[in-house]
Amino acid sequence: MHSRGGRWATCIVFFVLFLPVFALPLLVIVAASFATNWSSALPSGFTTGNYGAATTGDSLQALTTSLITALAASVLALTVGSWAALAAAALKKGGRRFMDALFVLPVAVPSVVVGLAILVAFSKPPVLLNGTRWIVILAHTVLVMAFAYQSVSAAILRLDPMYEQAAASLGARPHLVLWRVKLPLLLPSLTAAAGLCFALSMGELSATMMLYPPDWTPLPVQIFAATDRGSLFTGAAVAVVLMGTTLLVLLAVSRIRTKASFR
Repeated sequence: MHSRGGRWATCIVFFVLFLPVFALPLLVIVAASFATNWSSALPSGFTTGNYGAATTGDSLQALTTSLITALAASVLALTVGSWAALAAAALKKGGRRFMDALFVLPVAVPSVVVGLAILVAFSKPPVLLNGTRWIVILAHTVLVMAFAYQSVSAAILRLDPMYEQAAASLGARPHLVLWRVKLPLLLPSLTAAAGLCFALSMGELSATMMLYPPDWTPLPVQIFAATDRGSLFTGAAVAVVLMGTTLLVLLAVSRIRTKASFR
């Protein structure tokens, strides 16, 4: 916008749409996390006791579980998704389309369907994962891998092939070109994909509800259980802890991405 009036109009439209649709519901959750009752349109009363239950005992264990699950799923999804994107870039147009469809399939269907498919596939030998933490990590990996694949694929298409050609002309072998040229150029996109995968895994609930064992309860399941038994304000506090933790990790990833962009 080149005019002052246009900039003001854009800002007004942004805040009119952003506040009621995105910001206000989150602010209500934050307010509820400090409340003791809900006697009107908004929560009322004030207490910090809800955070005592949200940061100790089962909730703290659930937060640790979510962090481990999200970290493991992000690493696995980024590794497999990046490898697949690099392989797809070397294929012909038909092969790339097939790879795109294959990796987008898990997000084209409801996540509960993915959870059911994994439950059926890994509930009997030779690969028995049902009742273990690994089936939850696998489900999260499958669900977020499409985002890693698409992000890296888009970044590969934007790469200037002259960098690889210059390295190859100087005698660099293909694996050295990949390790010393292509991956450093892809590092900003890789870190962005890792942050997106982590955030999506931290908030995943539908498939997790079908798969989690009693000793591996992620935080979204803890939030659902708290609100289901009527502990609305404790659930709100746990939700704020989840949002805050995810935001801190995303800020750290963003900082890494910024440094990678200036390398």
